[in-house]
Amino acid sequence: MKIKISHPVKRKLVQLAAFGFCNSHLNNFVTGKIYTGKWKNFCSPGMNCYSCPAASLACPIGAMQALGSSPGFSVSFYVLGFVLAIGVVLGRFVCGFLCPFGLLQELIYKIPGRKFKIPKWTRYIKYFILLFFVLILPASSTVSVGAGKAYFCEYICPVGSAEAAVPLVLTNPPLRSAVGGLFWWKISLLSVILLSCVFVCRFFCKVFCPLGAIYGLLNKISFYHVEVNHEKCTSCARCEKACPMDVNPVKNPRSCECILCGHCAWECPEKAISLTFVNKKKKN
Repeated sequence: MKIKISHPVKRKLVQLAAFGFCNSHLNNFVTGKIYTGKWKNFCSPGMNCYSCPAASLACPIGAMQALGSSPGFSVSFYVLGFVLAIGVVLGRFVCGFLCPFGLLQELIYKIPGRKFKIPKWTRYIKYFILLFFVLILPASSTVSVGAGKAYFCEYICPVGSAEAAVPLVLTNPPLRSAVGGLFWWKISLLSVILLSCVFVCRFFCKVFCPLGAIYGLLNKISFYHVEVNHEKCTSCARCEKACPMDVNPVKNPRSCECILCGHCAWECPEKAISLTFVNKKKKN
C-alpha cells in the first residue's frame, strides 16, 4: 500500500496540518498562558515543546526526562513505548511530515544563500545527545537524588527556546526580570542552529535531534519504507541530488538519515522508487 503524498505541495499541506494540530491554542501566544488540559497527557509524535503556549500535546523527549522520577519509571516506559510503536510503523516519516520544528527548518532553508553539506561524522552527535542527555543523565539523577532532571530540555533543546522561552518571556514581564545566563545560552544556541538551517537543510535534524535518532534506528525495521526497483533504475542520481538529508536511496533505502519525505520518488524519472508499507521482495 502506497501513501501518495510524495509531491512537495501535498507534503507541505500535511506538514502545515500537523503543525496546526500540535499547536491549536494560538491565542495563548497573546495571553502568555500555557494549555494544561487533558490532551497534554498525550505526546506529539514530533518535536513540539510542552511549554509552548499554543501546544496541544506534550513533547516525547521532554516527557522521557521530566517523568523519569515516577515510581518504577512507569510513565517514561509508556512514553518510550509510544515512540517505539510510532517508529516501528512509520520510521522517520514523522520527521518528514509530522514534526513542526522540521517544517520550520525547511522554511528557513528557503532563504537565499550558499548551501552546504556537512561531514558525515556530525550525524553521530545526535546519538550521543540521546544516550547522554536524554537517557543517562536523567536516569542517574533519579537514582541519586530521587528526581529526574530534563537535561536536554534545560541545556540544549532549541525547540523549547523558540516555541516556549521566547514567547513566554515576551508576554510575561515577571519572567523578563528573572532572565539569567541559562536563558541567553539557550538563545545563543538557538540562533546558531537557525542560522545554520539557512545553509544546511534540516541542520538540527541531522546533527542534534534525539527523537530523530530514535526514529532513524527504527527506519531499519519500520513497516513504512523506501522501496527501489533496481530493474527500472538507470543510476541517474537524481534521487540522491533531491534528497534533503543527503542520502543515496538506491544504495541505502533504509538509511537512518532518511526522513521518508518522498522527494526521491518524485524526482525519479523512471518511477523506480516508491514509499510503501509492502515489502515487495519478501512478497515475491
